[in-house]
Amino acid sequence: MKLGFFTMPIHPLEKDWRVSLKEDREAFILADELGFTEAYVGEHVTDRAENITSCIAFLAWIAAATKNIKLGTGTINMPNTHPAATAASLAMLDHMLDGRLIFGISPGGLLSDAELFGNLDANRNEMFLEAINQVLEIWASEPPYNIKGKYWNISVERTLMADIGQGFIAKPLQRPHPPIVVTAVAPFSKGVTEAAARGWEPISANFLMPAWVKSHWPKYVEGCERGGRVADPANWRVAKSVFVAKDAATAKAYATDPNGPYAFYYRSLYTKLKKNGRIELFKTRRDQPDDEVTLESICDKLVIYGTPDSVADQLLKFQEEVGTFGTLLYAGKDWKDRELGRQSMILMAEKVLPRVNAGMKK
Repeated sequence: MKLGFFTMPIHPLEKDWRVSLKEDREAFILADELGFTEAYVGEHVTDRAENITSCIAFLAWIAAATKNIKLGTGTINMPNTHPAATAASLAMLDHMLDGRLIFGISPGGLLSDAELFGNLDANRNEMFLEAINQVLEIWASEPPYNIKGKYWNISVERTLMADIGQGFIAKPLQRPHPPIVVTAVAPFSKGVTEAAARGWEPISANFLMPAWVKSHWPKYVEGCERGGRVADPANWRVAKSVFVAKDAATAKAYATDPNGPYAFYYRSLYTKLKKNGRIELFKTRRDQPDDEVTLESICDKLVIYGTPDSVADQLLKFQEEVGTFGTLLYAGKDWKDRELGRQSMILMAEKVLPRVNAGMKK
């Protein structure tokens, strides 16, 4: 199993933005130093808690400060940006990273963003598909492009001056394009199947109950079969909320504190998803009554915490429950206690991962 990092950071509303951005940056640099293989960051424009507004800008900020880790957009909310702008910015970022970019995409899940960008009542899945198809077509073709769609038209036919380079949209360093991943949220996600059929790879979100994480693998296999390729568990990424401490008492106190970063994280998501009619994600079975779903039950099921030995055992049990996957994405949280936040990542890389991999070989 490989170790990666995924954060859609949810910070306290009163926290100085400069501090939270600095800590998020530090987490990525630490992940690189510890040998994490890849790291992703999310983006939202209309959320004071989830306050990274552009994953492209954030990754550009840390590109030169990292050496080996692959960095991923987690995710670009495709309906909210013109496909040509996405294509050009991603191409530049891939060059800045010397080909270490992973292109994470989604239709976007924050409804206030959708309202802001005028697609709240639109078919965002349809917009998503048109946008990614146009990005890939831009990268595969030459100007003047003439790409027509329902939502966007792309052409520089009237202004092209090819001899001096005007009208050219940049292509990424990785050809034909950077690896594409999609975040899978829904149980039995049809999107996983469609993505796999196109050669894209899934990330199972860290706010899904294990039963719904498990449901993603058969859908991935289905898509790979349709695409004529073998489904390799090494290509499946699963995000998980984990906290590791040197002693059990510290781990429990920090991970279960009602005012701590883990409860704060899931309180925010629970409030949003319940309001949006998506409380099913936090259910252990589809017929579970809504009133049985509480913040306490969510945290109890979704947060793994303890000493390195305990966390390794819990992760092995989790993998037995959901199936073999290739990369565990350690889900980043606010560093309410900077030293404990850093220490958890260090212990995860240096103590937990070797124990997990040793346990998988038994």
